[in-house]
Amino acid sequence: MTTMTKEKEYALSIIDKYEGRFVEVSDLVWEFAELGLVEFKSSSLLADELEKHGFRVKRGIAGMPTAFMAEWGSGKPVIAILGEYDALPGLSQKRVPWREPLVEGAPGHGCGHNIYGASGLAAAIAVRYAMEKFGISGTIRFYGCPAEENYSGKLYMVRDGYFDDVDAAIGHHPSTMNGATLMSCLAINSARFHFYGRASHAGGSPEAGRSALDAVELMNIGVNYMREHIIQDARIHYVIEKGGDQPNIVPPYARSWYYVRAPEREQVEEIYNWILDIAKGAALMTQTQYKVELIEGLHNKIPNRTLAEVVVKNMRLIGLPKYSDEDIKFAQEIAKTISLEEKINQLKKSKRPGWEKLIDKLMDDEIPDPWGEGEISHGSTDVAEISWKAPTVEFGTATWVLGTPGHSWQNVAQSGVGLGHKSLIFAAKTMAATALDLLTTPELLQKAKEEHAKRLRGRKYKPPIPPDHKPPLDAWKK
Repeated sequence: MTTMTKEKEYALSIIDKYEGRFVEVSDLVWEFAELGLVEFKSSSLLADELEKHGFRVKRGIAGMPTAFMAEWGSGKPVIAILGEYDALPGLSQKRVPWREPLVEGAPGHGCGHNIYGASGLAAAIAVRYAMEKFGISGTIRFYGCPAEENYSGKLYMVRDGYFDDVDAAIGHHPSTMNGATLMSCLAINSARFHFYGRASHAGGSPEAGRSALDAVELMNIGVNYMREHIIQDARIHYVIEKGGDQPNIVPPYARSWYYVRAPEREQVEEIYNWILDIAKGAALMTQTQYKVELIEGLHNKIPNRTLAEVVVKNMRLIGLPKYSDEDIKFAQEIAKTISLEEKINQLKKSKRPGWEKLIDKLMDDEIPDPWGEGEISHGSTDVAEISWKAPTVEFGTATWVLGTPGHSWQNVAQSGVGLGHKSLIFAAKTMAATALDLLTTPELLQKAKEEHAKRLRGRKYKPPIPPDHKPPLDAWKK
């Protein structure tokens, strides 16, 4: 049974001691609001902070300047704590409960990754000091993971072997709810389709042209007709990134960007291969040439009940944060921007047992048992790659008002104020306590590993990108 040991008490006191600095780090990353693969300030801030506390830091790993690995201790077991710090485009927002960008069109932390990085940082530092004080053997390792939102930094870190010796991994993601679910997520392929035609005067000599835009549009039509004949839980989304310059020029170049998702990796491959045939057909119909640029591929997530239950027990042991009057007032103002229908829809999608009880609540004030066994979250995450290598848990703490839509200005606003700060500290303490349980209780770690092996059913991890595939460091220049 999970208890408040002297090791945990000491780790929690370390988090209390440095709370002001951990909140400051989170707020600085919030202000930097850097996009994936270019999080230079955010990455350096976290890595520098870990070095100050005696961690050995390797920067620029897996071909990404903003990826790093920091560790303290030596030998087994190796417990990984995950950190993210990338923002989302176009979500700049002031720390106010109404829509008001800091800089119109600039990025903002619409997924709370400023907290994700800082909570992991705080937990790793707390565990390091507890290990030193009580002579706990093993290694605590923090992974600075870029570009979760778009180019999946963890994919390259896993492929290049940085998680090969990890015994268990713990991550925390800001949420509207407290808890560790057992849901899987959708596997995904991300790819760009480049079509090359021939320019001509669209009025005077259209017969001399071959429209790359026609190819893009025909491909989209083909994919949309395909939708009826794929599994219900699959998801396909696309944008046209380049469609020509002006109407009187037959477009010689056009480009689309596709996400293809499904519950299992094999299902993604099946649908993706069909889409490749459609792209080829569109090129044949328009007498254009085409090129496929695979950006990334990810697996579905392997949940772990053993780790989820330990996380929940530690959350209950630590206790929910106390909100100030200012926090409550801010939350109430945010809640006015979310309709009842939106809130109910978000709660339903969580599939949390008894979600109806949350309809009239402002913030989640419960810590439920792990739920969602056999269910699928229809998003995707590169945390899934780690979950194929080692027992992994990514839990949530209430950062945002119940019903807050994901990737919204409301997320950004709440992630930079007291609501986010309290979530950060609560999560950091939960992670630290869970990591110490795994470091000091060999039978618990063994149980998590046995469950992991059982869920894999003999399947071996195979990177969904080729060995020579490099992170798209110039992606934002496209």
